[in-house]
Amino acid sequence: MKVLLVFAHPEPRSFNGALRDVAVEELIAQGHEVQVSDLYAMRWKPEIDRSDFPNVAPGSQLQVSAASGTSFANNTLTDDVKAEQEKLLWADILILQFPLWWWSMPAILKGWVDRVYSYGFAYGVGEHSDKHWGNRFGEGIFLGKRAMLIVTMGGWEEHYSARGVNGPIDDLLFPINHGILYYPGFAVLPPFLLYRVHKLDAKGFDLVADRLRDRMRTLATTSPIPYRRQNGGDYLIPSLELRPGLENPSATGFALHLRDSEK
Repeated sequence: MKVLLVFAHPEPRSFNGALRDVAVEELIAQGHEVQVSDLYAMRWKPEIDRSDFPNVAPGSQLQVSAASGTSFANNTLTDDVKAEQEKLLWADILILQFPLWWWSMPAILKGWVDRVYSYGFAYGVGEHSDKHWGNRFGEGIFLGKRAMLIVTMGGWEEHYSARGVNGPIDDLLFPINHGILYYPGFAVLPPFLLYRVHKLDAKGFDLVADRLRDRMRTLATTSPIPYRRQNGGDYLIPSLELRPGLENPSATGFALHLRDSEK
């Protein structure tokens, strides 16, 4: 398989950097092809602005989605964006690796998504009808590909539990897993999560590294998170609300969008 690992940490000698090396070494040992986009090392430009769309007339109003779509259609996106899009098309599996900062991904990684997920490339594609509302949430350009997160945290696992003060980790990662990955078609694998990473000693790291190697060996066979397909009949068209009666009576919020919450 072909694996793209997008890495977002400013220190290559960090715990995250060591984990990245473990993952890449194991993937190569299994015979996979691997590309790494190390965003800090690449000095990735995180903000999307007028410089991303050189064909937009000076002084005109910048409408990002429209400019993005026109630039994609005309093959005038910047070279750094086009290179990352080519990697995404090349890859069978996408891995996003990052520390959880302020309940989300680092800004540089969000900026990678903002710029690389161009209109017409990752979203805004597909026909609308009375039974279909565009190619997204289980469809889209990345249908048939897999994706997963590797996420490190300083807090305790209990802090991210259902009753934890930080909120349930599945809810915190829902905008990334369901929105950024599932929306354009990826089958999203359960994330690889690490807590209290600043407390790990050498022995603890070895145990974590073994767990990560196991996950890298099972990328093709791990069952994805069972999100509901937007156009699979579970949602009303065009309101895109879940049809009444499908959910478990105790399910609320993001859990409504998992098939295993059905009766």
